Amino acid sequence: MCRIWYNMGMSDEIKHKIFGETGADALFVETDFLRRYLTGFYSTDGYVVLKDGACYFVADPRYYEAAEKQLSGSSVTLVAGSYPQALELVRGCKTLGVPYPLTDLSRAKALKDEGFELKDCMPALKAAMENKTEEEIALIQRACEIAEDALLLLLPQLKEGMTESGAAALLEYEMRKLGASGVSFDTIVAFGANSSVPHHETGNSRLRSGDIVLIDFGCKVEGYCSDCTRTFLFGDDGKHGEFKKAYAEVLKAHELVKERVTAGMTGREADEVARGSLRAAGLDKYFTHSLGHGIGLQIHEYPVLSPRGEEVLQDGMVFSDEPGVYLAGKYGIRIEDSCYMKNGKVVSFMKKTERDLIIL
Repeated sequence: MCRIWYNMGMSDEIKHKIFGETGADALFVETDFLRRYLTGFYSTDGYVVLKDGACYFVADPRYYEAAEKQLSGSSVTLVAGSYPQALELVRGCKTLGVPYPLTDLSRAKALKDEGFELKDCMPALKAAMENKTEEEIALIQRACEIAEDALLLLLPQLKEGMTESGAAALLEYEMRKLGASGVSFDTIVAFGANSSVPHHETGNSRLRSGDIVLIDFGCKVEGYCSDCTRTFLFGDDGKHGEFKKAYAEVLKAHELVKERVTAGMTGREADEVARGSLRAAGLDKYFTHSLGHGIGLQIHEYPVLSPRGEEVLQDGMVFSDEPGVYLAGKYGIRIEDSCYMKNGKVVSFMKKTERDLIIL
């Protein structure tokens, strides 16, 4: 964030990383989460220009007053206007850094028509964003605390006959009451065999005694996300022997990640810690997604902990630990914590909710 870079002292190394790796005269950014990262202010529209060591935020009348209050005292220079005013800030530059994957063709063409040579600044931004500051980690920690507290408030409210959508709405309500600004993603509540779909679309299936209950959820605090999944049994009808054995193996894989993954390992090596454990139990073919993903202003960031993840894990990186197994039409299990790397070890943000199988 510019407030971190200038008020709190962004290191020369990171400044060099963004500007040096981009190799542009200025950065021209209009993607919402990148604007928030660079300024600390959220808006659905606006432009950020980084040029000559200064950070400018161009805001139209919908956001100008709020931005003026929030950015007061920071080193972000607020400019009234929209695209034409942002363009004026970079007049005289030959090269502009824009985030290629997030810049549409019409905008790229317009900037090229103005005579700018475009360079991709996303690799440099990504590298900077991967390693979270203490302030960012504190916000993610708070988002995790709210998510766990809300889940604990939800569980006693689960009743037979309740729909998945009803349970999701209650959970989101509890997170909002506790101070969340919104959800990290659409809450997933899956009852019974619906749990076998990793990204089940929460619907109107009703809760029955003996059902598996899988809840994948998270919330935001000042834009920063949390991500958590817990799997339960709603009563024990004595028909879940296979499920319980599989649950124990998923839990074992989940905890092994915390024990064995260290800084310096690649995302692929971290994924193999969990995948290898499930392979030994004959369940790896049912582990159909990656071990984890980075978490920050977006719910899916870098690093990626997958069979193809070659990024090296470092202190300050935030990511999920979420092994799972899914047997089509029968059941699914996922146990997920939001974690971060500290002193070379994996530390979970989740400290309030059980990972052992709970019978509701």
